[in-house]
Amino acid sequence: MASGGGRTVLNLLESISRGDLCDVALEHVFVSRHDAPAVERCSKAGLHVHLPDSNVDVSAKQFLIDTSPDLVLLCGYLRHLQIPVDLTDRVLNIHPSLLPAFGGQGMYGQRVHAAVLNAKHTESGCTVHLVDDTYDSGPIVLQRTCPVYEHDTPDTLASRVFQLECDVLPEAISLATQGRLRLIEGCIEVAPESTPWPIALFDPR
Repeated sequence: MASGGGRTVLNLLESISRGDLCDVALEHVFVSRHDAPAVERCSKAGLHVHLPDSNVDVSAKQFLIDTSPDLVLLCGYLRHLQIPVDLTDRVLNIHPSLLPAFGGQGMYGQRVHAAVLNAKHTESGCTVHLVDDTYDSGPIVLQRTCPVYEHDTPDTLASRVFQLECDVLPEAISLATQGRLRLIEGCIEVAPESTPWPIALFDPR
């Protein structure tokens, strides 16, 4: 699910084509804005692109009900998502900061990176987390960090963080498909590669 340029979606397609994500099929994309560049880019990549009717949030929920995916990925999706009951704990988001810092409603894209620079932090990064009913507050799956340099601008920091995102989201998906993630008392636990959890998040239904 996307709202902007669709770069994160296309990066996932590249990961699949390289064989980095085994047993993963990415077929449907819901784009919340008819004028978003993601519409054309994802269509050209062969994905089934779904666009909202007059009510974006109702359309998004119906899209999830109709497609019934094993895993939902928010790839720069800027709307508050109403998650159907059947998809509880099956939605992942990628956020361009080290949550819980610089998260919440209205914190996306360049706004996040400008806030990091204004706060004079020396480190930033990205977070993959499980989505709940509150913006950017769900249990953290993975984080990756990068330095913030004195000469950075929001654009240069955004570029560095996006490179991390291109690696960490496929990694999180891989952990999910291998049965190596579970949710215990509000926290995500990652199993060793050789011993996946008997009962894991995102088990195919």
